[in-house]
Amino acid sequence: MPPIIVGPAIVVLFVAIIATALITKKVSVDKYIESEKEKLGNAEDKARKIIDDALKTAETKKREALLEAKEEALKNKNEIEREAKESKAELQRYEKRVLSKEEALDKKSEALEKKEADLNKKDSALDKLKEELEEVKASHLRELEKISGLTSDEAKEYLLKSVEEDVKHETAVLVKELEKRAKEEADKIAKDCVVTAIQRCAADHVAETTISVVQLPSEEMKGRIIGREGRNIRTLETLTGVNLIIDDTPEAVVLSAFDGVRREVARIALERLIVDGRIHPARIEETVEKAQKEVESMIREEGEAATLEVGVHGINPELIRLLGRMKFRTSYGQNALKHSMEVAHLAGLLAGEIGEDVRIAKRAGLLHDIGKSVDQEIEGTHVQIGADLCRKYKESNIVVNAVEAHHGDVEPESLIACIVQAADSISAARPGARRETLETYTNRLKQLEDISNSFKGVDKSYAIQAGREIRVMVVPDKISDDDMVLLARDISKRIESELKYPGQIKVNVIRESRVTDYAK
Repeated sequence: MPPIIVGPAIVVLFVAIIATALITKKVSVDKYIESEKEKLGNAEDKARKIIDDALKTAETKKREALLEAKEEALKNKNEIEREAKESKAELQRYEKRVLSKEEALDKKSEALEKKEADLNKKDSALDKLKEELEEVKASHLRELEKISGLTSDEAKEYLLKSVEEDVKHETAVLVKELEKRAKEEADKIAKDCVVTAIQRCAADHVAETTISVVQLPSEEMKGRIIGREGRNIRTLETLTGVNLIIDDTPEAVVLSAFDGVRREVARIALERLIVDGRIHPARIEETVEKAQKEVESMIREEGEAATLEVGVHGINPELIRLLGRMKFRTSYGQNALKHSMEVAHLAGLLAGEIGEDVRIAKRAGLLHDIGKSVDQEIEGTHVQIGADLCRKYKESNIVVNAVEAHHGDVEPESLIACIVQAADSISAARPGARRETLETYTNRLKQLEDISNSFKGVDKSYAIQAGREIRVMVVPDKISDDDMVLLARDISKRIESELKYPGQIKVNVIRESRVTDYAK
């Protein structure tokens, strides 16, 4: 077939195919449209049916909701009405209470008003009575002033004086009664105990001074003791700590020192040097060393002898040595060791009289002044030093307290301490036991008289019996018999607080009235 025919044929064929496809497609589209319309109609029917059902259901639900809302509203209404009724009832109860309280307050207010009115009436009546009393009092005072011839101020002064005199009299009577009662209860037993103890105590009493005198065979010995350019005397004073006084006293050298042990060492050494005749620094040093050993041995022997004589055993050896040192210690001219032994004897006797432990009393009495043996070497009072020494060497608490309390520095904790206090006072107050310098003695007498003269109403005062008694002469117009009791007490208290003295001082107040006339 020629090419010109084939070309058109292909085109026709292609057109025919396209036309066939279009026709077929249109037919299928129409069928689809019809089916879709049918489906759409069915869907609309279903939708209408669903809508109708939904409307019916909604109507039903609406009716049910309305019913429930009505029921709830009714229920709430009933609840509100019930609460309102309860509130109303509560308010009514409160109202009743308030009303009752108001009624009670009204009644109380009326009662108070009545009372106030009554009180006002009574006040007015009292004011009237007060005015009447003042008038009566004034009239009575005027009458009393006319009768007595005294003014009101003068009468007051008279009454005050009379009351003061009555009080003074009652006070003096009370003081006398109390003193009498105390003396009746304690005086007899105390006197028996003290007198018995003193009578049974027989100890030696030695009074020593602060100097020792060494006799020389000749006046030439003084030069040898001094030595070339004073070397011998300087050596002796340096080694012993004692001052040698070489003056115009014939055939004697005076050794002066407050330390009795050093003075005794110097005395022994000097006596041996004088006997030996060889006096030079080397020999002096050797002799002093031997004398020190001898004095130490003597001190121990004296301490042991004191404990044996008193009957106290088991004391620490160091305390025994310190007791021996007290042989060379004096207090107010009284030998300290002899004083301690005397106190130990007295304490033991007093303890036996009242049923206390005699051994402990003697031990405390013997050791009560142990601090005086080293009070020149250790700072502090002999009381505190002695207590520390007793504690150090394991003495009992009773002994330590007795040492601490024998001068009243601390409170006594046992009867033993009180016994030691009494024994110490007895030993110190014994006439002749202690010596004072003339200046100290005269000063104490003057202070006694000055204290007594400082009181109002005192005319003169005299210290007698070596200062153991003060006699006070009073002006009889200024001091009554009752005032004398109080004056004696005041003077004694003042003396106790301002003076230091051994033993006790008697205050004797004397009131004397004298009337003098002359026959012509």
